[in-house]
Amino acid sequence: MIDRYQKYIIRDWQPDDRIAAAEVIKNALAEYGLGWEPDGADRDVIDVEKYYLERGGEFWVIEDNGIIIGTSAYYPCITKSSELENPSEKAVEIRKMYLHSKVRGQGLGKYLLGKLERTIFDRGYREIRIETASVLAAAVKLYESNGYVPVTDVETSRCDRAYVKFIDK
Repeated sequence: MIDRYQKYIIRDWQPDDRIAAAEVIKNALAEYGLGWEPDGADRDVIDVEKYYLERGGEFWVIEDNGIIIGTSAYYPCITKSSELENPSEKAVEIRKMYLHSKVRGQGLGKYLLGKLERTIFDRGYREIRIETASVLAAAVKLYESNGYVPVTDVETSRCDRAYVKFIDK
């Protein structure tokens, strides 16, 4: 997959992107006083193949003149609500949506969220989960303004908010 938003290129993650993608995430977390957890919540960035690609998910990087300035990803998961409604229908969790500070506020995050939702819908999923931290106020605002509703089942220790959105068929 290759896509563009303004001057930015959005493309599938490649193994050579591992360190640069991890740095974007690590730096964004540090800006907000959140810790990088390579043995915990961020283990999936170290092993994208296992956590995303082998599970049927996707991990994208965003480039500006060949430099990685952002990430976004999703992978399939089974949730309490999807298990109750239809045990065979899985949900996805959007993860690792981070942008370098110099590119925030340009609509790129909203574009990425929309692209993720369209891709997820096209793959047949109808439930999207997201976890975030209250300190990431712009992310909270983005999710809430795009139809995500709060839920209480937060699983990641550094996150204190979880959201769900159901996509109509």
